[in-house]
Amino acid sequence: MTVVGRVVALWRYPVKSMAGEELDSVEVSWHGLVGDRRWAFIRDGQQRSGFPWLTIRHQPELAHYRPHFTEPNRPNASPTLVRTPSGREFDVAAPALAAELGPGVRVIKQDRGVFDTMPLSLLTTQTLAGLGRLVGTALEAPRFRPNLLVEASGSDFPEDAWVGRVLRISGLRMRVDARDKRCAVVTTDPRTLRRNPAILRAITRERDARLGVYGSTVQPGRVAVGDPVELEP
Repeated sequence: MTVVGRVVALWRYPVKSMAGEELDSVEVSWHGLVGDRRWAFIRDGQQRSGFPWLTIRHQPELAHYRPHFTEPNRPNASPTLVRTPSGREFDVAAPALAAELGPGVRVIKQDRGVFDTMPLSLLTTQTLAGLGRLVGTALEAPRFRPNLLVEASGSDFPEDAWVGRVLRISGLRMRVDARDKRCAVVTTDPRTLRRNPAILRAITRERDARLGVYGSTVQPGRVAVGDPVELEP
């Protein structure tokens, strides 16, 4: 076992494309972080497309909708509430919330999660810094919506070398399956909602449109901020 870093932040996203919950610790199941991306809103007329979800790419204001569980440690058994930018709070399944998001928009729930590719995503602080140097500005992790942010040893973009390997993080064993292909979502700053197309251009030009990695669970377990990240032989 080789220690390659430590966990410095954790996020789950109860509703796809809405704001994430930053966590101190979380249980990771076969289907990703417990409670992660269990809900999503579908765009009217797109139900049969390959990507029907309403996302920040289509509606940047989604980043200012803040979902949370009434019982954070039992997300699968507790109601999901969403606080809107105006300060109102709705149950995620309330028709009034869907109506606020657009004509014909409706919500769906998937107990296994609504994922673009794989249930876990990981990014390193070195990758954030390396991309920041390419675009000439400091970048924050929430723009890229990872589940795990790792402070790693070594040079820029260290997680690329972990593809095909297994990481052990406390009780969790996570296989690193692929580099994360990025889209226009990363151009939007989730704080200000301002777009910076140069970020996606740099990832496309310098990184083959990929940044960070996707993974899947080999052994479920609990992870916490501060946990060492070990690379299995």
